[in-house]
Amino acid sequence: MSAPSTGQPPPPDSLQRWAYDYVTSDSLEHKLAPGVVPQHVLDGCAPLRVAGPGRPAQLRVSVEKIKSPSAGALRDPKRRAELLHTFLHHELQAAELMCWAALAFPETPASFKRGLLSICQDEIRHIGMYAEHIAHLGYAVGDFPVRDFFWSRVPEARTASAFVAVMGLGFEAGNLDHTRRFAERFRAVGDERGARLQERVAREEIAHVAFAAHWFRSFEGELSFARWERSLPAPLSPMLMRGEPLDRQARTDAGMDEPFLDALEQWQPVLRGS
Repeated sequence: MSAPSTGQPPPPDSLQRWAYDYVTSDSLEHKLAPGVVPQHVLDGCAPLRVAGPGRPAQLRVSVEKIKSPSAGALRDPKRRAELLHTFLHHELQAAELMCWAALAFPETPASFKRGLLSICQDEIRHIGMYAEHIAHLGYAVGDFPVRDFFWSRVPEARTASAFVAVMGLGFEAGNLDHTRRFAERFRAVGDERGARLQERVAREEIAHVAFAAHWFRSFEGELSFARWERSLPAPLSPMLMRGEPLDRQARTDAGMDEPFLDALEQWQPVLRGS
């Protein structure tokens, strides 16, 4: 299924056209291996907000929440493959949304847009790593349903700083916590390959969070917890952007300071009427 957009495709042989083609493609082959990103960044483009991604026929999109298997259920290779398939789709959405942002915020520096597409290529490589381990377990991409949750929330970001707040400092930073926990669970059931895969993804995504931290400071003047929280598009909150426990070392390596991490760890929703 091809994706609609709110503007004309960018001219050929540009970084923006590569990004547009990746988001809107409904070819699984293209999503897995889209080719080299052109270095030419167009100037003076109008904002182009792609309304949604192209979805290959092999991917069955569910509107229902997909429940994560328990630690004990991961003894079953099928449940591990199902979980890895969810992670693969997270990476696909992240890759697409990096492209989305390169189109939606043309006023940002060329170095920002090139950085987004560099992260996109990392995410695509992670997709391939997950697909390989899913195949090792006896399954394939498309054997399980997926949910486009990131796409239902991230495009609510109206500015580039809001985008890096929710995508990089939010979902990708939360993944630093989650990958450590799932690595432990894979190792506990004897899947060392799966555990190492989680650890490698976590190591490589520290740089993605650091990119977001750098640009949030550039756009907003500082990276404080209060300013970050205010930048999250409603109804998102910090609760969705953290795992338990926080991987404080990974987050520190990515540029978050101790006051930020203390505030994130202690944050609780405000109940109405309180």
